[in-house]
Amino acid sequence: MDPVLQFAGVTVRRGEATLLADVDWTVEEDERWVILGPNGAGKTTLVQVASAQLHPSGGVAGVLGEVLGAVDVFELRPRIGLTSAAIAERIPRQERVHDVVVSASYSVIGRWREQYDELDHQRAAELMAELGVGRLADRTFGTLSEGERKRVQIARALMTDPELLILDEPAAGLDLGGREDLVSTLSVLAMDGDAPAIILVSHHVEEIPPGFTHVLMLREGRVTAAGPLEHVMTEENLSATFGMPLVLSHEAGRWSARRRVRRRQSAD
Repeated sequence: MDPVLQFAGVTVRRGEATLLADVDWTVEEDERWVILGPNGAGKTTLVQVASAQLHPSGGVAGVLGEVLGAVDVFELRPRIGLTSAAIAERIPRQERVHDVVVSASYSVIGRWREQYDELDHQRAAELMAELGVGRLADRTFGTLSEGERKRVQIARALMTDPELLILDEPAAGLDLGGREDLVSTLSVLAMDGDAPAIILVSHHVEEIPPGFTHVLMLREGRVTAAGPLEHVMTEENLSATFGMPLVLSHEAGRWSARRRVRRRQSAD
């Protein structure tokens, strides 16, 4: 079976700026990847290409067995579940939560006159229940907390039974409790053998859920390291990616990082 993603020399330029440079990356269907890097590293640009929202300026981007530039992206995009701040901003705040989820069946945001069958409504209800937001079905999207909105968006992204799920900074804006709640949910999803390939974008190693298998690190549009978490997640790679000396720890399936502080030598 073809890889879910297969990038070869993928480059994205905007004017004189290079947002991505010569990215080689392969994602298999049973893998769960986290993309790490500082602001401006190219993470959002990379997921825009992976979600068929953006064509590369150079190189070859294979997505779900198709090559961008040689396929109708409007047929490809429904096979990809995507959550992002940009999508969240487009969801009408007065929209009923159940409709936010079920409308993904038609790849629309904001329900209008389209009709859904009972199976669509049942799937939406099941997904919301699995993600802990079933009780919110009749609430409006604008009345939800930030954490509840994140869960609703994930349910929406899963509505079409996608072959690839991309979560662009899902923990952004959450407090500690909300983040930990979301990490727990994503861990359950990552360990589900029936779940699609998953890509999670983050700035923070603390947001990596147990069950994720691989990491890709970006800095200034270039890959600094990529591969299985247990081999690639090192202090050396992380420090090079974020441009500062870092101390990395791993305990009970969770990662944490902090800046390495040099102790001053005491005077004799």
